[in-house]
Amino acid sequence: MFNVIAENFFVPLASPNKLVYWECICKLFSVMDNQLSFGIEREALVEELQYYFEQNNAASIVEEDIESDDSRSKANWMLRRLEFYGWIEIETDKSYIQKVNFKEYAVKVIKTLTEIETGKQIEYQGYIYTIYSLLRSSTDNPGIVLLQILENTDLLVTGLKNLNSSIKHYIDELTKHKTVAEIMNALFNDYITNIVDKAYHRLLTSDNVSKFRPEIIERLESKSRSKAYVERACADIAGIQEISVEEAEERVYHYIRQIIDAFQNMDDILMEINQKNTQYQRAAINRAKFLLTGSEDVRGQLKELLIGINERMNEESMEMNGIYRIDFLDELVRIYSTSVLDEKSFYSPIEGRKEFQPSQIDDGVVDLELRQEKLQRMMEKMQRVLNPEKINNYIKKHMGENRQIYASKLPMETTEDFVKVIYVRLYGQRKNMQYTIDIQDEIEINGYRFKDFKITLK
Repeated sequence: MFNVIAENFFVPLASPNKLVYWECICKLFSVMDNQLSFGIEREALVEELQYYFEQNNAASIVEEDIESDDSRSKANWMLRRLEFYGWIEIETDKSYIQKVNFKEYAVKVIKTLTEIETGKQIEYQGYIYTIYSLLRSSTDNPGIVLLQILENTDLLVTGLKNLNSSIKHYIDELTKHKTVAEIMNALFNDYITNIVDKAYHRLLTSDNVSKFRPEIIERLESKSRSKAYVERACADIAGIQEISVEEAEERVYHYIRQIIDAFQNMDDILMEINQKNTQYQRAAINRAKFLLTGSEDVRGQLKELLIGINERMNEESMEMNGIYRIDFLDELVRIYSTSVLDEKSFYSPIEGRKEFQPSQIDDGVVDLELRQEKLQRMMEKMQRVLNPEKINNYIKKHMGENRQIYASKLPMETTEDFVKVIYVRLYGQRKNMQYTIDIQDEIEINGYRFKDFKITLK
């Protein structure tokens, strides 16, 4: 790679002045991007950078040897450093005018970094529809078209894998949030905005792979059986890749099979994405409910104990094995050792084989009152479990004759009421629900702070 890219190419973005370098690179790229090429007169770029350094919000330069502190000297210094690091090249034409050009690889790196910075999401439908259109079109260069289909398929699969990894990253990050507000903010303002709304929802609706996949696979298999198509594609690929026709024929069949396999195996990736999406949302809700719930029973006391340990470890920046250095834990559990084993110890002595003697099963009388009591407790527990159907009925009940209602108008007296509001917001993203939601401004009701949202029946 470093035969193409300068060895010190990434130094500016890892230096103490990385912010200055990046802002100047973006400024230069913005100016050059509006030209017919990435070349522009050096003097024009000096003026742009000079204007940048004159602004009050310009990043400061530290630990660099600059001849003068004025803005023009900084602008000239920046161009010299970018040339030294291999980002740009400066050439002089016949009129002795210096022109600045971005290196070809620098343009690709800048575009990629800009997409990462802006959080640009992949338009899956664009790749799928391009593949679908190319397969349906008639062309005199089937080999070139096949390479385009292969490239778009690779970009589609890479995008799905990236989405899968992104959801895993959110799951890992969930444990770092300490309060209910942080968890809800991560779920609704970050995860649902950047993952569900921008990518996941479209993947299940407008960008659904299953919409075009059967015809794509059918047409590819048909082309692989067409001798005329294979011969013309071989001729194109042999000329482009400078290989023999025999080798090109092998690659044609390999490319077609690679694309078909990618579409047939895409369900595995989509299934994992669905599972991780469900896992993340369930984990976020359960963690929020855990933090909201407090009681004097064993479960509540264990929760308070674990929260206390977690706070102490965070305060003292302990690693996981640092838990043994927390003083108050010594008073909670007392473990002692003994050298004498008896029938009351934890040790279970090994017994030899014995003949199995089945015991008699007595026909006990069923306590109908106790049975009815347990059944009643089980039914009450089932009634408290929330699901999409119950949330739909909950919304209809509080809507009355209206078609719209704000979440702030729903009951908000207890923790259970607030949990229901959370589920209303969460299930509102699903297409099979009987209502839609529209996010509004942040409000606070009875100590619960959240972004209000408008609920509309479909």
